[in-house]
This record gives sequence, structure tokens and C-alpha cells, in this order.
Amino acid sequence: MVKFARFEYDNKICEGLVDAEEIHVIKGSFWNHYEVSDKKYRVSEVRFLPPAAPTKIVCVGQNYREHIEELGVPVPGEPVVFLKPPSCLIGHEHPIIYARNAGRIDYEGELAIVIKQKMKYVDQPDTLNYVLGYSCFNDVTERIMAAKDPSLLTLSKGFDSFGAIGPYIATDLDPDHLMLKTYLNGELKQHDNTENCVFGVRRILSFISQYMTLFPGDIVITGTPYGIGPMKPGDTVEVEIENIGTLRNTVQPEG
Repeated sequence: MVKFARFEYDNKICEGLVDAEEIHVIKGSFWNHYEVSDKKYRVSEVRFLPPAAPTKIVCVGQNYREHIEELGVPVPGEPVVFLKPPSCLIGHEHPIIYARNAGRIDYEGELAIVIKQKMKYVDQPDTLNYVLGYSCFNDVTERIMAAKDPSLLTLSKGFDSFGAIGPYIATDLDPDHLMLKTYLNGELKQHDNTENCVFGVRRILSFISQYMTLFPGDIVITGTPYGIGPMKPGDTVEVEIENIGTLRNTVQPEG
């Protein structure tokens, strides 16, 4: 397994390989060809950026069985797909902004898939060949809008800063057997394994690829477990996924 990161140090944007508490700067890009340089930094010294710059963020809803029960909706026959705009992305330790026109914002811890090459009409057995790796994602949602009208779903999830991702992209994992936990101010709120999803990663990627082309850097998020709940300014939310790491963000009021 390799962990990739994008980060800022001394006003320079870099890519690197994470090794415990150090990041080794790479020459080139982890999207194609790279060499590890002799330059390295402590993880605590850098400012993490979203590890990918997608053309789109494709979201799958209603995918964990207990969350479906929580919502009181039928189990879907096919993946429920919608989009978040790339403008919502923030990185590890960046603030989630509680927008002035938001009534209630919720955390939703999710597994993110990061695409490494152009993908269209791909059969399920081949899908993971198109994946660079996996990351932690917080699909922040304005719950009042989302519950009021399905046509408002994209807006309710598309506010600036409502897509936290990171800190890393971890490669060579089994995405259908990963433990996911979400903490609010240190208290465990969500706890489930991706093996309990209605649709596994291969099914999701193949399904999406039948309708839209996925490009390098595109992000696919795979649904949230039972236990969604509200956040308020001053709260800290953490999404922890087995073998990937912990994504941490604090909520701040707009302005």
C-alpha cells in the first residue's frame, strides 16, 4: 500500500508519499510517472490540500442498510446517483463553513474512490484497474433542504466547503471490507463496515460508467452509514477509515 498526498509548504504546492510522520516529495505526479526526491517534511509541518482535482464528484446515496432504515425508504434496486460540484472540496484540517443561509448541516462519513484513468462502459471485474486509491470523505449536507425537496439535493450538498476529503489517497485496499467511523467532538457517531453496503465498489463504478465518463481525478463517494446528525460552529468532525487515516475538520460560521 502507498499513501499519496497533495500539500502546501512554504507557499508551494507539492505531491508526496506519506511514510508514518513524514512526507517525501515526488518529482512528476502520482497520476502517471514520478520519482521520489530527497526532500521530505514532517506531516505536522504541511497544509494538506484535497488530494485530487476532479471534473466531478459522483455520489451514491442510500447504500448502507441501517442508514436506509434510518431514512425510512425502500432498499434501492440500482445505485442512487447524484453529483456534488468540485467547488465544494476542502482538505484535511480546512474549516467547514456554516453558511449564513443554511438551517442545519449534517456530517456524513463516507469512503471516497479516486479514479486514475478514463473509464467508460467498464464491466464489474475490471473496474478496480481504473482506481488510483481511496480516501476519507465528509459529505456535508444541509438537511432541511435535502428533506424538503429531492430537486434541492445537489444544492443542499453543494455549498462551499461541504466536501471534505483526505488526508491521503491509499492504494491497494479491498474497498468492500473497510471499517468506517465518524466522530463528533470525539464521540463516536457512525460505525459500520463497507461490507454492509447494498452495492459494492465494483458494481457502483461499472454502473456509473455506463452513463457517464469518469476521468482521472474524479471522485466517487459510496454512501454513509447509520448515525447522521447535525454540526454547529465550534464542532470538530473526524472521519476515520481503516488503513487510510483520519480526516479532521472544524465547523466555523461564515464570515
